[in-house]
Amino acid sequence: MTGQSVPPRILRKNVGDLSIPQEIAESLCSCGGLDGLASRLPPDELLGQMRDWYQACADTMRLKILCLLVVHPLCVCVIKALTGIADSKLSYHLGILKKNGLVGREQQGNYIIYHLTPAGRTFLEQELERCVALPGGEGAEPG
Repeated sequence: MTGQSVPPRILRKNVGDLSIPQEIAESLCSCGGLDGLASRLPPDELLGQMRDWYQACADTMRLKILCLLVVHPLCVCVIKALTGIADSKLSYHLGILKKNGLVGREQQGNYIIYHLTPAGRTFLEQELERCVALPGGEGAEPG
């Protein structure tokens, strides 16, 4: 033998057609096995909605717009002044957010006022809270 360490033996257990580590098999049994775990998956429709929301949020400018709107509904001119982007780009980003149900808009006289939808507000607030709680997030202790 050349001094290489031998990996510890992993106890395996058969679950259905799978041969998996015993520790994983035991935790699967505690949630009802493969069927129990599968029953905890969100419906495909919800997963699709989540995918669309994450794709809509996958741009720093759109995240900035959402963070502005979490504070207060705003007209396009205020969003433009705070983000510094051209009208066409702002329209593009707002269109993506609206298409995916994160923001809504209302006409008030000559102004279009954008606001977070209830679903958009809930989604953004949960994501902001989750990100702040992550190591290195805003609420984290300096290391």
